[in-house]
Amino acid sequence: MKPNLGRAIAGGFVGTILLTLMMRFAAPMMTGQKMDVAEKLGSMTGMGPVVGMVLHFMTGSVIFALIYVFVFFRFLPGAPWLKGVLSGVIFWLGLEVVMMPMMGGGFFSSEMGGMKMVVAALMAHLVYGVALGGIAGAPAPQQA
Repeated sequence: MKPNLGRAIAGGFVGTILLTLMMRFAAPMMTGQKMDVAEKLGSMTGMGPVVGMVLHFMTGSVIFALIYVFVFFRFLPGAPWLKGVLSGVIFWLGLEVVMMPMMGGGFFSSEMGGMKMVVAALMAHLVYGVALGGIAGAPAPQQA
């Protein structure tokens, strides 16, 4: 079974919505602090939160979906949903090792809440991965 590019982008979009909602509403309950992805990306680029949200959705819906289809799906083991989960872990590692330090949050969110923030971000990326892999690798609908 091969993932469908259109479904992968749809899965990335759904996953990004779920990840964003988790970071916006669930993470503050877990960490005691706000996690606003749009604000962080917007301030990092100097273009404001609207552009930050557009960048966030483009990354999750298109860039990560393309990486999943053309790289991870070929090399990661398991069913499509599991490949998605493993992809989510890899994307989360990229967030914690590369993006968080760039946004001033420190290595593994050390300057932005530490372990609570790391776990909240991991959970959100696991949900993202399940949506991405589950939708991208879903069997094609059967014609009657």
